[in-house]
Amino acid sequence: MNLNLKHTFTKELPADSILENSRRQVKDACFSYTNPKQTKAPEVIHVSKEMASVLGVSENDLSNELFTKIVTGNEVLPNTKPYAMCYGGHQFGHWAGQLGDGRAINLFEVEHNNKQWAVQLKGSGETPYSRTADGLAVLRSSIREYLCSEAMFHLGVPTTRALSLALTGDEVLRDMLYDGNPAHEKGAIVSRVSPSFLRFGSYEIFAARQDHKTLKTLVDFTIKHHFSHLGAPSKEAYIQFFAEVSERTLQMIIHWQRVGFVHGVMNTDNMSILGLTIDYGPYGWLEGFDFGWTPNTTDNQHKRYRYGNQPNIGLWNLYQLANALYPLIEETEPIETILELYKTDFEAKSLQMMKSKLGLEASDDKDKTLIEALEDALLLTETDMTIFFRNLSNLKKRDGKKGLEIVKDAFYVPNEVSDKIAQHWKDWFERYDFRLEKEALSDTERQLKMNAVNPKYVLRNYMSQLAIDDANKGDYKLIDELFQLLKQPYEEQPNHEKWFAKRPDWARHKVGCSMLSCSS
Repeated sequence: MNLNLKHTFTKELPADSILENSRRQVKDACFSYTNPKQTKAPEVIHVSKEMASVLGVSENDLSNELFTKIVTGNEVLPNTKPYAMCYGGHQFGHWAGQLGDGRAINLFEVEHNNKQWAVQLKGSGETPYSRTADGLAVLRSSIREYLCSEAMFHLGVPTTRALSLALTGDEVLRDMLYDGNPAHEKGAIVSRVSPSFLRFGSYEIFAARQDHKTLKTLVDFTIKHHFSHLGAPSKEAYIQFFAEVSERTLQMIIHWQRVGFVHGVMNTDNMSILGLTIDYGPYGWLEGFDFGWTPNTTDNQHKRYRYGNQPNIGLWNLYQLANALYPLIEETEPIETILELYKTDFEAKSLQMMKSKLGLEASDDKDKTLIEALEDALLLTETDMTIFFRNLSNLKKRDGKKGLEIVKDAFYVPNEVSDKIAQHWKDWFERYDFRLEKEALSDTERQLKMNAVNPKYVLRNYMSQLAIDDANKGDYKLIDELFQLLKQPYEEQPNHEKWFAKRPDWARHKVGCSMLSCSS
């Protein structure tokens, strides 16, 4: 492979002085050199050709044995030194201290078409940050991450990307349900790609240790390589840096809310400094519209990371980042101004996002109450979010009486939509119909705009689970079918209509289809 390799992270940031791969607290360093674990029988089972092209990897390279060895950690490219990153984090609201790349190893950086990317393996073995874990990953979670990161990209949601999905040939012991019944599963590795894998926790760890020298080095590095438009490092640049991270974080979460995505583990070590969706663990898409839903069994009691709370958690996490950056800014007023702006921006951008989902462009003071009334209606009976908004675009002006008929396929229990609930819906459609009269767009124009923000196809958990079940039997066709389907989530794709459907009853409580653990 003829790649334009770069080494900015390892050349410009302090390295761990200890080269031994032992679990420990790593001080005064942003990373530790460590090599991936050799695997028994590596086999690449799917590749994103699009992502390969972005990196400058040719189609001929993809069929080369060297490619398989590199993306499974069995060979290291000449003149590269793999490394694991040091960071801390708040987990479920509590400071957890050093966390770091416990099962991720960065292979190298690549520059292609004036863009730079870091290539990383997830599930490639132990690092100094693995604590009591084995650093490995299983096929189940790897399929979910591989499919979802690429699906999110095509949905228009800021995200890290995926290059490849591979089997290791090794067996990995996991207690999937945390019930004391561990079992062996197929080991796997995902090759992940991002301009940077820096997280909020990358800065928190140095602030917590009062290592302000390394903190400043890392922030200056981040501005130089990822926010260069802010100019040379200075107090003002640090403030603007925080403002832009806040803005990007909010933008990402607004996109999550738009498509009904729930991350599941919004710990500060899972928050990208670039505002990218990162670390696909127990995520999920809303089936029934529900502000209180979380896909994470670990969060089932307190529901900290529930769908409706994601914007608030984004703000909470930004407060932690603000605390970490404070030693460089030493002034609270500009930081507080940025955090207050997040709140007001959320209100405005959330309203605008919901208006776009409803096909509303004209200004109307009553839009907020119209949207609130819709959300109330969606909660009256289990209503599929994706199907509801997609089918709503079929409604024509002055046709509000047909509204309930147009969205009926979104109801999980149609018999519940009678009398009082049906009347509630009829009242809302009457208001919506009246509101559409203020729009200049034709029905066709409005439908096109609505269908550009309301996806027809999302990666529902049961779809992933079907692909996982097949893959465990050695059949990878469904992985590719879903991969191709989700590259065009806003298109009709008549041949794939079967995936535009509510979650089947068998999947309601099936492991992997409703809620998931953090286990991988």
